[in-house]
Amino acid sequence: HLLSTPDVPVVLHGDIHHGNILDFDARGWLAIDPKGLCGDRGFDYANLFCNPELPVVTAPGRLSRQLAIVAHEARLEPKRLLQWVIAYAGLSAAWFLGDGESPESTLAVAAIADAELRG
Repeated sequence: HLLSTPDVPVVLHGDIHHGNILDFDARGWLAIDPKGLCGDRGFDYANLFCNPELPVVTAPGRLSRQLAIVAHEARLEPKRLLQWVIAYAGLSAAWFLGDGESPESTLAVAAIADAELRG
């Protein structure tokens, strides 16, 4: 659904998360290690929801609160952002499995986002 109804494509970072945003003192906060992708803005924002550790991602109400802030500030429709979170969580889970690691945290995010989407 997301790929068949894309927003206007933009340049994406492709791997934006807390480990790739660093404080360079006088230069300020900068994003490092961009992947140079082009696509729907929702892709980059979805990683914000999928990256934290399991206790953080499963904290009651966390996703809902973060969704309201991110959707408002990024001017993204919350339903579409939730769909991107679910899609990105699936992609992230595949990467974890490919590396022989547990996808538990991203699958937890997908389940919470799905519940939020279904209301």
